[in-house]
Amino acid sequence: MNRILIVLGLVLIVLGLGWSWIRRLPLFKLPGDIVIDRPGFQFFFPITTMLLVSLAISIIAWILRR
Repeated sequence: MNRILIVLGLVLIVLGLGWSWIRRLPLFKLPGDIVIDRPGFQFFFPITTMLLVSLAISIIAWILRR
């Protein structure tokens, strides 16, 4: 448990330090992400982005379990 918390903390620190570069990535604008933009209303549902993030987290968890 301690190892997981340390790794998670380091990942959050790296993400925080590199946020200006991470924002420029084309995440949240992928094909499959649903965007409905109407006057006075905006709905955004990032299906593809959620699948990619879930896959990345699953791979990281699998590596840490080994």
